[in-house]
Parts: sequence; structure tokens; C-alpha cells
Amino acid sequence: MKTEHILIIRFSALGDVAMAVPVVASLAKQYPHVRITVLSRPFARPFFEGLAPNVGFMEADVRKEYHGVRGLNALYRRLTAKRFTAVADLHNVLRSEYLRLRFNLGRYRVAHINKHRKGKRMLARSHDKQMKQQPTSFQNYLDVFERLGYPVTIDFQSIFPSGGGDLSTLPEAFRQKAEGESWIGIAPFAAHEGKVYPLDRMEKVIAQLTERHPNSRIFLFGGGDDEFQVFAEWCQRYPACISASQQLDGMRNELVLMSHLNVMLSMDSGNMHMASLTGIPVVSIWGATHPYAGFMGFNQPLDRALGVEMPCRPCSVFGNKPCLRGDYACLTSIEPQQVVAKLESFLPR
Repeated sequence: MKTEHILIIRFSALGDVAMAVPVVASLAKQYPHVRITVLSRPFARPFFEGLAPNVGFMEADVRKEYHGVRGLNALYRRLTAKRFTAVADLHNVLRSEYLRLRFNLGRYRVAHINKHRKGKRMLARSHDKQMKQQPTSFQNYLDVFERLGYPVTIDFQSIFPSGGGDLSTLPEAFRQKAEGESWIGIAPFAAHEGKVYPLDRMEKVIAQLTERHPNSRIFLFGGGDDEFQVFAEWCQRYPACISASQQLDGMRNELVLMSHLNVMLSMDSGNMHMASLTGIPVVSIWGATHPYAGFMGFNQPLDRALGVEMPCRPCSVFGNKPCLRGDYACLTSIEPQQVVAKLESFLPR
């Protein structure tokens, strides 16, 4: 009898791949006899390696090695050698649609994600908004597996065992959390301006935290030269700050550190999803976007999402549209004191 083997396709982006982790982990736990292979871009490997004994990871650089139809045909030939019995397309874009077509012609069991685009458009349109919670990405992923014949109940807390990741694997500066010390993570950037809390206001958050919680360390997460320059300036002005991403060697180490934070402050961004996978509370700031679109971090209640109600908000599902007002009041109306107060609910008094 042929061994059951599911191929899961999800190429990008970081947050969407991260949201697949609780579902894949629960699938693996509830169907231990089924082999599972996750096909994604190389950056996603730390999410799935070691997740469960029956979960494997296969990377595919669809922008270079497997670019275009010729590249996808080569990837398909490589995949068929794995003897899959079912294919779950959690992405549903042109690349995955083409692979799906090839698998359908080969008479594989295939199912793909319903992204509920119409409901999201109604949520973000400029008039007569329908402010209704859309199915979350987690639910959309679960629906794919149910259609394949693998109903799943999410049973997941963290990618790490109880107690968090192994700090001894990190550089010396991150290996020990002193007794009574608070560790706060801050990820102040996102892909689009409509999702970024103004940096001058974020600096006020840092100033208030360091004043009110002198026995704390603030770890800054984010990549890129411009972001590192901002971090360098903050670290110079506030000795409690550490540019964590710059000093840690890769995403796996960032996840280890996140698992030991008291709380993470993020935007609607990939860092929100990364931190959520480590089982810690994440306070997130939402401007042009809204949790109702279904992209809230795993196991994070809505009261941890900070945002202001405005007639024009949300104006975008992904935050990539210019502000209709021109002033991003959805972000500038959030006072630093509000952010600090929410963070303090997770810090020792």
C-alpha cells in the first residue's frame, strides 16, 4: 500500500508561511502515519525543521532556479519523484496554480485555498464598508486539508518546548536573563508605510519604557541598512536597547530569543507572526489594515491589537495603498502612552 504523503505548497510571504505552522504541526500530530513535505522558499526552513518527525521541508527558489514555465516544469519533475498522494496549495498564485494543473493532470488529489477576496474587498472599500471578521488564514488552511480528507483541530502552543528555545545557542550577550529582568521586543517596521507607527512616536515609547522599567532590556528586530541605522541611533540614546537582528545569525536565533521575551511590540508584519509562534504575548499596532482581514497573529486576542476607529479604516487589506487623507491619522492618533500601557500589562510591576 502506498504511503500517504502530502505536499504543501506555500512560497511566500513570511507572515503567510508562518501562519501555516500551527496548522501543519497539528496535522502532523493528528496524522502521525502521514508524511508531510512543505515546499517553500529557502527563508522558511527554520519554521518547519524539527517541527514534527513526519514533517520535512523542501526549498525552491522560484525566482531563480525554478523561474518561468521551464523552471516550474523542472520543479514538477523533481516533486513527482517524491511519490506524493495529495497536494495542498496554500498559496493559490500563478506559480502554484501551474503546479496544481500538472498534478491534476496526473490524477493526484489536489485542493487549494479560498482566500475570500470578496469579503476582504468589502472590508477595505472606501464606502459602505462591511466591518465583518473574515475567515482567518488559519481557518482557510484548515479548510484545504478538510477537502483533502484530513480534518484538523489546531493543537499548537509554540515551535519550542515549554520554557522556550535554548539561549545557550545564541551569542554571549543574549544567553542569560537576570532574575527580575524584563525582556521586551520591538519590531517597528513593516513592508508598507500604512502599517508603520511613526518612528518619533516609537522612540517616545522606548523612552517611557526605559524610564518606567529601568530593569529591562529592549531588543530591536528588523533588517536592512536603513533600519539598522535607526536602531544604532536608538541604542546610542537608550543603553537598554540592543539591535538584536543585527547581532543574531539568522531567523532561527531570532525565534529563540523571542521565545524568552515578556512581550513583543510589532506592526502588522512578519515579526508579529514569528513572535506568535513562540507562545509569547504580542501587542500589535494596526493602521491602514485591520485584524478583521484575518491576519492576526496566532493565539493573539483582538484586545492586543491597537488601532483607532475611523470611517476610512481599513483602506487596504495589505497596507500597500496611499493614505486617502494624506496624513496617516490611523497611526498618528495612537498615543505612545496607550502603547506603553498595553505593554505594561505583560510586565512585572
